[in-house]
Amino acid sequence: MIYRLPPLNALRVFEAAARHLSFKEAAAELHITQAAVSHQIKTLEDFLGIELFRREGRGVQLTEAGRSSLPKLREGFDALAAAVETIHERSAETQLIITAPPVFAARWLMPRLAGFSARAPDIEVRVVGSSKMVDAGALDAAALMGDFDPRGETSGVEIHLGTGEYPGLRADRLFGVAMVLVASPDLSPPLREPADLAHHVLLHDDALDLVAQGNAWQKWLEAAGVADSIDGNRGPRFSTNMLSIEAASQKLGVALALRPMVDADLASARLVEPFGIEVNPGSAYYLVCPEVIADRPAVAAFRAWLLEKAGEPASARFSAPASAAARSASRATPGRAAGAPNRSPAGSAPGRKPRSARRRAAASRSR
Repeated sequence: MIYRLPPLNALRVFEAAARHLSFKEAAAELHITQAAVSHQIKTLEDFLGIELFRREGRGVQLTEAGRSSLPKLREGFDALAAAVETIHERSAETQLIITAPPVFAARWLMPRLAGFSARAPDIEVRVVGSSKMVDAGALDAAALMGDFDPRGETSGVEIHLGTGEYPGLRADRLFGVAMVLVASPDLSPPLREPADLAHHVLLHDDALDLVAQGNAWQKWLEAAGVADSIDGNRGPRFSTNMLSIEAASQKLGVALALRPMVDADLASARLVEPFGIEVNPGSAYYLVCPEVIADRPAVAAFRAWLLEKAGEPASARFSAPASAAARSASRATPGRAAGAPNRSPAGSAPGRKPRSARRRAAASRSR
């Protein structure tokens, strides 16, 4: 059969412009000029003999013909991408790019990645840390995998911390998170109850505010019952949770962090969680990739390994081996399990939490 098709590049430009309802945004996505978008749309309209867009003020709207043709056109592009994928020989593919939030890459993935390398020694892994992997909510598929080319020889997957709404992409939930307060065990004066935070610097970071969809400190202080007496806006800001956690370990103040990302720090007593108050932001980590590459050998091997690790019991999944000092301390403290997080007041000797702090923690959990 001989297909009478318009120029495929013009169809591609039309799909992008129709999705954005903007020639300007389509031009930015396709890395061409706005004039080039207008030219391609005009070429397509001339070929079809019908108007696809109606210009309204500074914007554009689809005509009925343009709107009705868009779903089938998207199906066609999906089928075309799948056909290209089938043509390509993937058995020799050896490179996988993993893009993840910096704190996930450094504190969860790195301690485990040697296990994947041992299982799949022929796959060359490249890990990229990016704060863009922390989502404020649902994302348009067009905003994800923006540079992905299904014709390329390199596969790419992303780890997102968000709500799991990634239309058009395969998303596998790994595990949820909980927001907790952490501090150096040598912090002075010690933290015995949440009201003591009035005497300490609050360390903020943009990633936690994004996860909390607002001021993360304010939400934690509300859960602790001290929001009326402590200003949740004061204190320095950091761009990532990695930096605020490091600042807390250096006694620059107290930080909020996500469990399980700090479980190894708590197990080794590098950090302590004085109050046991957790705030659930409703987010989780997800493995995200385009459907068209989900069955590539490198992607499938990494997905199977990652889901296996994410499904391990909490003790194996979240905790790195404790330091020698922490192991000695746990052996010297009767009744305490080796590697258990240190929940004693920051800046004081390990021991039972003050009664007032226990009451506040219980009240927070009941809420």
